[in-house]
Amino acid sequence: MSFLAKVFIYPINSLILADMVERFGHKPLTMMSQIREKVTNLSLDSPPINITPEDPKLGLKYAAIEVPAGVRGRMALIGPLIEQTEAAIIVENPPTDFGCVGCNRTNELTKYLVRSKGVPVLEVKYPESDEEARDFVNKIVAFLESLPKEKPEADEKAKDKEAAEKEGKK
Repeated sequence: MSFLAKVFIYPINSLILADMVERFGHKPLTMMSQIREKVTNLSLDSPPINITPEDPKLGLKYAAIEVPAGVRGRMALIGPLIEQTEAAIIVENPPTDFGCVGCNRTNELTKYLVRSKGVPVLEVKYPESDEEARDFVNKIVAFLESLPKEKPEADEKAKDKEAAEKEGKK
Protein backbone atom coordinates (compact mmCIF):
# COMPACT_ATOMS: atom_id res chain seq x y z
CA MET A 1 0.00 0.00 0.00
CA SER A 2 1.29 3.43 -0.87
CA PHE A 3 1.02 5.95 1.94
CA LEU A 4 0.77 9.70 1.52
CA ALA A 5 2.90 10.87 4.47
CA LYS A 6 4.68 9.28 7.43
CA VAL A 7 3.01 10.77 10.50
CA PHE A 8 4.67 10.51 13.91
CA ILE A 9 2.12 10.23 16.68
CA TYR A 10 2.56 11.09 20.33
CA PRO A 11 1.84 9.25 22.56
CA ILE A 12 3.92 6.89 20.46
CA ASN A 13 1.75 3.85 21.22
CA SER A 14 -1.71 5.37 20.82
CA LEU A 15 -3.90 2.96 18.88
CA ILE A 16 -6.58 5.65 18.54
CA LEU A 17 -4.24 8.10 16.79
CA ALA A 18 -2.65 5.35 14.70
CA ASP A 19 -6.08 4.30 13.43
CA MET A 20 -7.07 7.88 12.56
CA VAL A 21 -3.84 8.50 10.67
CA GLU A 22 -4.19 5.26 8.71
CA ARG A 23 -7.83 5.96 7.79
CA PHE A 24 -6.66 9.09 5.95
CA GLY A 25 -4.11 7.16 3.90
CA HIS A 26 -1.02 8.14 5.89
CA LYS A 27 1.45 5.84 7.60
CA PRO A 28 1.42 6.11 11.40
CA LEU A 29 4.91 5.85 12.89
CA THR A 30 4.30 3.90 16.09
CA MET A 31 6.13 2.04 18.81
CA MET A 32 4.12 -1.09 18.02
CA SER A 33 5.62 -1.36 14.54
CA GLN A 34 9.14 -0.98 15.93
CA ILE A 35 8.59 -3.64 18.59
CA ARG A 36 7.02 -6.02 16.08
CA GLU A 37 10.06 -5.64 13.87
CA LYS A 38 12.32 -6.37 16.86
CA VAL A 39 10.61 -9.49 18.11
CA THR A 40 10.11 -11.02 14.66
CA ASN A 41 13.67 -10.27 13.54
CA LEU A 42 15.98 -13.27 13.43
CA SER A 43 18.91 -11.28 14.84
CA LEU A 44 17.58 -11.72 18.38
CA ASP A 45 18.85 -14.81 20.15
CA SER A 46 16.30 -14.85 22.95
CA PRO A 47 13.09 -12.77 22.93
CA PRO A 48 13.23 -11.82 26.63
CA ILE A 49 16.43 -9.94 25.81
CA ASN A 50 15.05 -7.85 22.98
CA ILE A 51 18.22 -6.00 22.08
CA THR A 52 21.07 -6.53 19.73
CA PRO A 53 24.60 -5.27 20.34
CA GLU A 54 23.81 -2.36 17.99
CA ASP A 55 20.82 -1.04 19.99
CA PRO A 56 22.75 0.64 22.83
CA LYS A 57 24.91 2.39 20.24
CA LEU A 58 21.82 3.58 18.39
CA GLY A 59 20.36 4.97 21.62
CA LEU A 60 23.53 7.03 22.13
CA LYS A 61 22.79 8.83 18.88
CA TYR A 62 19.77 10.47 20.54
CA ALA A 63 20.69 10.66 24.23
CA ALA A 64 24.01 11.19 26.02
CA ILE A 65 25.75 8.50 28.03
CA GLU A 66 24.75 10.29 31.27
CA VAL A 67 21.05 9.83 30.47
CA PRO A 68 19.41 6.82 32.18
CA ALA A 69 19.69 3.56 30.25
CA GLY A 70 15.90 3.28 29.91
CA VAL A 71 15.77 6.58 28.04
CA ARG A 72 18.52 5.48 25.67
CA GLY A 73 16.79 2.15 25.12
CA ARG A 74 13.48 3.80 24.31
CA MET A 75 15.20 6.32 22.05
CA ALA A 76 16.84 3.44 20.16
CA LEU A 77 13.28 2.54 19.11
CA ILE A 78 11.74 6.02 18.85
CA GLY A 79 14.69 7.88 17.26
CA PRO A 80 14.55 6.11 13.88
CA LEU A 81 10.83 6.91 13.70
CA ILE A 82 11.54 10.59 14.30
CA GLU A 83 14.08 10.53 11.46
CA GLN A 84 11.39 9.22 9.06
CA THR A 85 8.79 11.76 10.19
CA GLU A 86 7.14 13.93 7.54
CA ALA A 87 4.44 15.28 9.90
CA ALA A 88 3.50 14.82 13.54
CA ILE A 89 0.54 14.88 15.90
CA ILE A 90 1.30 15.57 19.56
CA VAL A 91 -1.42 15.17 22.17
CA GLU A 92 -0.69 17.09 25.37
CA ASN A 93 -1.66 15.69 28.80
CA PRO A 94 -3.14 12.38 27.64
CA PRO A 95 -4.29 9.87 30.27
CA THR A 96 -2.25 6.70 30.62
CA ASP A 97 -4.82 4.54 28.82
CA PHE A 98 -4.62 6.78 25.70
CA GLY A 99 -1.01 5.76 25.20
CA CYS A 100 1.97 5.94 27.50
CA VAL A 101 5.72 5.51 27.19
CA GLY A 102 6.10 5.44 30.96
CA CYS A 103 9.09 7.78 31.20
CA ASN A 104 8.74 11.54 31.31
CA ARG A 105 12.36 12.14 30.27
CA THR A 106 11.80 10.10 27.13
CA ASN A 107 8.51 11.90 26.50
CA GLU A 108 10.11 15.34 26.73
CA LEU A 109 13.09 14.35 24.57
CA THR A 110 10.79 12.81 21.98
CA LYS A 111 8.60 15.93 21.74
CA TYR A 112 11.67 18.17 21.56
CA LEU A 113 13.23 16.16 18.71
CA VAL A 114 9.96 16.10 16.76
CA ARG A 115 9.40 19.85 17.16
CA SER A 116 12.98 20.64 16.16
CA LYS A 117 12.77 18.49 13.01
CA GLY A 118 10.95 21.24 11.11
CA VAL A 119 8.00 19.16 9.87
CA PRO A 120 4.33 20.18 10.18
CA VAL A 121 3.23 19.49 13.77
CA LEU A 122 -0.27 19.55 15.20
CA GLU A 123 -0.34 19.97 18.96
CA VAL A 124 -3.71 19.36 20.59
CA LYS A 125 -4.84 19.14 24.19
CA TYR A 126 -6.46 15.88 25.25
CA PRO A 127 -10.23 16.45 25.39
CA GLU A 128 -12.08 16.49 28.71
CA SER A 129 -15.66 16.85 27.42
CA ASP A 130 -17.76 15.67 24.48
CA GLU A 131 -17.50 19.06 22.78
CA GLU A 132 -13.73 19.14 23.21
CA ALA A 133 -13.58 15.57 21.82
CA ARG A 134 -15.38 16.65 18.63
CA ASP A 135 -13.00 19.60 18.26
CA PHE A 136 -10.05 17.27 18.94
CA VAL A 137 -11.08 14.88 16.14
CA ASN A 138 -11.95 17.73 13.75
CA LYS A 139 -8.52 19.35 14.26
CA ILE A 140 -6.76 16.06 13.58
CA VAL A 141 -8.88 15.40 10.48
CA ALA A 142 -8.20 18.91 9.14
CA PHE A 143 -4.46 18.47 9.78
CA LEU A 144 -4.33 15.08 8.04
CA GLU A 145 -6.27 16.43 5.07
CA SER A 146 -3.88 19.40 4.82
CA LEU A 147 -0.84 17.17 4.32
CA PRO A 148 0.48 16.76 0.76
CA LYS A 149 -1.68 14.51 -1.36
CA GLU A 150 1.26 13.09 -3.30
CA LYS A 151 4.98 12.86 -2.88
CA PRO A 152 7.14 14.86 -5.27
CA GLU A 153 8.71 12.59 -7.88
CA ALA A 154 12.15 14.11 -7.27
CA ASP A 155 12.03 13.01 -3.62
CA GLU A 156 11.01 9.49 -4.64
CA LYS A 157 13.82 9.24 -7.20
CA ALA A 158 16.39 10.55 -4.69
CA LYS A 159 15.31 7.96 -2.12
CA ASP A 160 15.47 5.19 -4.73
CA LYS A 161 18.96 6.32 -5.69
CA GLU A 162 20.10 6.35 -2.03
CA ALA A 163 18.71 2.85 -1.51
CA ALA A 164 20.52 1.60 -4.62
CA GLU A 165 23.79 3.15 -3.42
CA LYS A 166 23.42 1.49 -0.01
CA GLU A 167 22.82 -1.86 -1.68
CA GLY A 168 25.93 -1.34 -3.82
CA LYS A 169 28.09 -0.73 -0.72
CA LYS A 170 27.04 -3.98 0.95
